[in-house]
Amino acid sequence: MPDKSNPWRTLRSRIGYENPWIRVREDDVLNPAGRPGLYGVVEYKNRAVGVVPIDDEDHTWLVGQYRYTQGTYEWEIPEGGCPEGEDLMDCARRELLEETGLTAGRIEPLLGELQLSNSVTNERAWLFIARELTQGAAEPEETEQLAVWRLPLAEAVAMASDGRIRDGLSVIGLLRAAALLAAGSEE
Repeated sequence: MPDKSNPWRTLRSRIGYENPWIRVREDDVLNPAGRPGLYGVVEYKNRAVGVVPIDDEDHTWLVGQYRYTQGTYEWEIPEGGCPEGEDLMDCARRELLEETGLTAGRIEPLLGELQLSNSVTNERAWLFIARELTQGAAEPEETEQLAVWRLPLAEAVAMASDGRIRDGLSVIGLLRAAALLAAGSEE
């Protein structure tokens, strides 16, 4: 069995930057070989939540937006931040409504905790599948200029498989939802 104890030793931590969403921390460390070094960590103040909505015709909804950090326009599943203290499933329902205008009669976990870039961040994410959908009006936040696209789940899965969808949470969610639906149809 491997030794699972922490081989890093933190000598000193300092906060380099903080805003309402993230904190950037720099640690003086001794690495596993015992040599001094620096380790930069981006700490997320919210948990990430993604939702794959699927209707009775096996269609899903994607949200399109310009991603400032990447400098590209991206198609993604509805997703957002879940503050500590908010229930993950309640957050999934809120994000689905805000971004697409959809209300889910049934929402279930799709996949448990994921780590989204664990070499430099502490970001954790959860995925949900939403069914029994009712369409209403979207309520995006002021920082979101969104396009909403209803399309066959199979087409969204193809986009996740061939690289047209690059957001990690979206790729994982779409592929997992398709696998679960395929497994359910074989029974």
